[in-house]
Amino acid sequence: MYIRREHAELDLSTLHQFVRQYPLGLFTTSIPNPKYATLQTTHIPFVLDTVEDDPENKGRLRAHIARANPQTKAMIDSILHSEDDQLEEEVLILFNAPVHSYITPKFYTESKPVHGKVVPTWDYAAVQVYGRAKIYHRNDETTGSFLQQQVEDLTREGEASMLQRSGKEGMEAAWKVSDAPRKYVDLHKKGIIGMEITIERIEGRFKLSQEASDGDWRGVVNGFKALGTDEGDKMAQMVEERGSKRGS
Repeated sequence: MYIRREHAELDLSTLHQFVRQYPLGLFTTSIPNPKYATLQTTHIPFVLDTVEDDPENKGRLRAHIARANPQTKAMIDSILHSEDDQLEEEVLILFNAPVHSYITPKFYTESKPVHGKVVPTWDYAAVQVYGRAKIYHRNDETTGSFLQQQVEDLTREGEASMLQRSGKEGMEAAWKVSDAPRKYVDLHKKGIIGMEITIERIEGRFKLSQEASDGDWRGVVNGFKALGTDEGDKMAQMVEERGSKRGS
């Protein structure tokens, strides 16, 4: 994506933290196929695996997707004669912060009253990941083991996040995959395939009014707070947090 210098985020730990905080990604493939659309996208929650103290290793993403999905069928078609079950085409995953907003020029309390040369914009935060995907689609022990770990890890992270947001962390027991009947879980696993994506490039654009003057930046923060909404409060928090890096 196009990233202005003021909005660029390339610190690997910060990008990893963003993906873990907002794990629902837009998984996009570009696979020529006479039966399915070349460009396809699916919303998928991901598990991120990283290697500590290895700056050359950008990590890997794990996920699962429904077998019935046309995107899945296009991927399987493309690797039918592959020995390693890896897609030849690069894949893209886009992760977005859950809140984003239009910025009204009325927020610019420093420059607007002086010369009026201000225009609206939009504030948001996003991370893009590019990589190569290995597909686990065969009816064998390797695929079964991968899918079992994947659904267990995703469930554990999801349960922990939900309990934390509810303020009941440590008070309630988290639901586990093993709480469901094994045959029931195995039946559902037949309806999905696994994906393991080696990250080759990861970059972020945190466009949160960093380029504004001090007065206008503060006006954006105060403007969102004055809205008196949950969305406004979250936007103000994001702009303030990112503002700590202004001028650095």
